[in-house]
Amino acid sequence: MKAKNLKLIARTEEDLRVVSAHLQDSIVSVSDIANLKKNKIFLMQLNRFMWEDVEKGVFRKNKRIRTVLKFENVLKVLSKNVNRHTKNKFLDFLAIETHVTPDKNYEMKIVFAGDSIIRVISEVVEVTLDDQGEAWDTKNKPKHKSI
Repeated sequence: MKAKNLKLIARTEEDLRVVSAHLQDSIVSVSDIANLKKNKIFLMQLNRFMWEDVEKGVFRKNKRIRTVLKFENVLKVLSKNVNRHTKNKFLDFLAIETHVTPDKNYEMKIVFAGDSIIRVISEVVEVTLDDQGEAWDTKNKPKHKSI
């Protein structure tokens, strides 16, 4: 049975938490990150681990799929510990954290392992996650330490 491609639209902070949960353990190459300033769009193409497929049953294969994460109405993008000149470096996605700034804009922090952060400042929460193409099998299932 073929898995359906996921398409999520986030317009609230709660919606964004759902998008963040689906992106947990995704991997992104620095070369697959783009800030289109004139269009007020920030894009990332990630290799998303399909947790929703793993959770369906014990005998399911681990899969990844290419997905596009798109932020619209972007005012500013800032980063910490992300070097755009090291195009072959990969970042491990952890979460998206959101809060409203004093000037009523939204700051959405994309947090990666190793203290790398991309901050997207936007007028509104308007984010889409859109799977592209076919999923592929992967040997490795991300593991997390228990606290």
